[in-house]
Amino acid sequence: MGFGDLKSASGLQLLNAFLASRSYIEGYVPSQADIAVFEAVGAPPPPELFHALRWYNHIKSFDKQKASLPGVKKALGKYGPSDVEDSTGTGGDSKDDDDIDLFGSDEEEESEEAKRLREERLAQYESKKSKKPALIAKSSLLLDVKPWDDETDMGKLEECVRSIQADGLVWGSSKLVPVGYGIKKLQIQCVVEDDKVGTDMLEERITAFEDYVQSMDVAAFNKI
Repeated sequence: MGFGDLKSASGLQLLNAFLASRSYIEGYVPSQADIAVFEAVGAPPPPELFHALRWYNHIKSFDKQKASLPGVKKALGKYGPSDVEDSTGTGGDSKDDDDIDLFGSDEEEESEEAKRLREERLAQYESKKSKKPALIAKSSLLLDVKPWDDETDMGKLEECVRSIQADGLVWGSSKLVPVGYGIKKLQIQCVVEDDKVGTDMLEERITAFEDYVQSMDVAAFNKI
């Protein structure tokens, strides 16, 4: 089991093939398994190995959270295709080399069987993956909605904002925050599904209430 030397072309090709049907090294969420392999790779794979490059860039985005990802790091040879011998940390024992038939003349039936088992496992994995609910990317937003002046009816302003309804949008708590000269802005939280609701859409619809709203800004933006 393993990828071999992940800094070599053959190791990266094995990783690319392994990730052709997977999002992560193990399971359905990023884990310490991904961090272990990511650190072994060390640099972005070449563009032609696009499965490996896609995975590398995705795991790189978890750099600040990598210590909090689930799982426990194992030896690198514990990850990867089960039908590939782990060559990490070995000294190239000559006896083992002599036992390997480079031409595969005595191993053809076994290789075909391994290929068949791998294809069956891939089919089972794809079947399970298709039945598993897809993870929905969401973000938590904190919006600052500013009125025209201190005479603006802030209760009506908030009522207008909350009247905006959309699939993938949920409004949260709110409060009025002084900004000076007796003027207060509305600070309101919401959770959005990234694929359905964007900040541009929210700004367009909120500022459409032009009798009450002067402007809208995103005060905080966090992925959840």
